[in-house]
Amino acid sequence: MYEQILYEVSDPIATITLNRPQALNAWTPRMGAEVKHALAQAEADKSVVVIIITGAGRGFCAGADLKQLRGMSEGQARAEIPDGLEADPGNKDMDADFRGTYTYPMSIPKPIIVAINGPIAGMAVPIALSCDVRFASDRAVFTTAFSRRGLIAEWGISWLLDRIVGPAHTLDIVMSARKFDAAEAERIGMVNRVLPHDELMPFVRDYAEDMAANCSPASMAIMKRQIYEHLSERLGEAERESVKLMVESFDRPDFREGVTSFMDKRPPKFDRV
Repeated sequence: MYEQILYEVSDPIATITLNRPQALNAWTPRMGAEVKHALAQAEADKSVVVIIITGAGRGFCAGADLKQLRGMSEGQARAEIPDGLEADPGNKDMDADFRGTYTYPMSIPKPIIVAINGPIAGMAVPIALSCDVRFASDRAVFTTAFSRRGLIAEWGISWLLDRIVGPAHTLDIVMSARKFDAAEAERIGMVNRVLPHDELMPFVRDYAEDMAANCSPASMAIMKRQIYEHLSERLGEAERESVKLMVESFDRPDFREGVTSFMDKRPPKFDRV
């Protein structure tokens, strides 16, 4: 079914690989539909605890496919999404703000890790920012590109990047659309860590496997929702909800298993969601 991505599940990890390396994995409407469909599959699959997104070849994603954009600007019809790729992943009870065109990964209860294996540009930046954890190769190069194409801060990046790195860095990055390296991205907090290129994917997989082996999927799902929805809450409201959720957690089997496994000095065995 997939033509522009690769999808692989190896318990406990699902890996989605953008797979148009000849075009530096430039984003197309079909790629977007395939990624969304694959994320829905991973969300529903109980063997999957953590999801990884990366790119094939030498880069992560060059942003929107400019050939397709040019065709649209010249009056060509937008490509239709093929039958069978419709999908609506994510927690339907989560605020609609986190279920937008490309922000919907924020509503998927499972952790989503982005492995930025090379250049990342344009709309690929807010897509990566809508995921939970970002690790980058030391070969990665970043640019928003929008202002150099006569565009604006697209797909929620003005909200996403501002909350990750602050307004000064955000204005620099989006207005200048300059290129910057992975070391700077790490320094300002845009990515969590930079790895030597050949160590990126082994590190990301080890990180994901450790998460899956030792962390409660139910706890991670609740935490993810807390973090994102509390971005727009007052401190008092966030703290009160946290107390309520903490009390509820005392009655879940994961709390009992977490404490018992620690006392027994053995790995926990949490139920998957």
